[in-house]
Amino acid sequence: MDGGGRFPEPPIAAGYAGGDAGTPAPPPGTAPAWGGPARESRLARSLPRFLRPRRSSVAVPIERRMPRHLGMGLAFGFFGLVAGAGFVSGGGYAELAARSGTPLDMAARALGFGLDKVTISGLVQLRSAEILQAAGIDQRNSLPFLSVVDVRDRLSTVPLIGAVSVRKIYPRELLITLTEREPSALWQRNGEIAVIAADGTVIDQMRDGRFSDLPLVVGEEANLRTKEYLALLEAAGPLKDRIRAGTLVSGRRWTLKLDGIDVRLPETGAREAVARLVKLEAESSLLEKDIIAVDLRLPDRVVVRLTEEGAAARLEAQKKSKKPKGTET
Repeated sequence: MDGGGRFPEPPIAAGYAGGDAGTPAPPPGTAPAWGGPARESRLARSLPRFLRPRRSSVAVPIERRMPRHLGMGLAFGFFGLVAGAGFVSGGGYAELAARSGTPLDMAARALGFGLDKVTISGLVQLRSAEILQAAGIDQRNSLPFLSVVDVRDRLSTVPLIGAVSVRKIYPRELLITLTEREPSALWQRNGEIAVIAADGTVIDQMRDGRFSDLPLVVGEEANLRTKEYLALLEAAGPLKDRIRAGTLVSGRRWTLKLDGIDVRLPETGAREAVARLVKLEAESSLLEKDIIAVDLRLPDRVVVRLTEEGAAARLEAQKKSKKPKGTET
């Protein structure tokens, strides 16, 4: 210390900060010794993260890092994949699905969710077997994996079904509620017969005899005038059951078919003409005579066409009425 109370050299702590408490300070003019792990740690933390030294790790063999029995599992998986591919490509899966359904369906049935009951309401002309076939439902199905949307879409394509709803009732029941279109008549065109509604909409083709009792209209666009023909049948009264069909001629007028007799109606006033026919039949049994056609197109007269036998008998009667009387002796 000089006279001013100052030290000529900077003081050094007894325990140098970079070392242990008992370590002497380095002599003046020399570099400080290594400060140990603490100094290195502080220096590393002061550096950016990407410049900090990384800890070294002890190398572990790869066979010790892998799970045990991994190779055996991979081998079994490979052979299982090959076997499954062969089963599918060989047709085994398709045959199994066709016989017992999909694996999901089989599993669901095994758990008690098979399709054991199908309740169908609203049947009039259709049959339960037809509904099941159209819906694609059989014993292979299971309730959880049956799509009600697909079933409804399939049934909606049936012409005789106007509306349908499908609902699942767990665990094993399916409820189908439908509304059938009401058939009003049969329509014959080009040799084919279709079932039609009152507005003329084609419901289905005539496939069996269940609709054979419906009225029959014949001719191009006759289906569009079904209501008109049905009104003529109502006007026929006691003759209704004898009318077999109504043919629309040239899209303008009707000809009724009665037991082999054609009744030609006018283009306008057809119902009035039918009423005249009913009156003639009641008064003179016109339709019981040897005729093949009755023409009612003229409002003030009735024209009939005789059968060949009727025409011959009438001609013979006329000859007899014109034969001159002989001279008495």
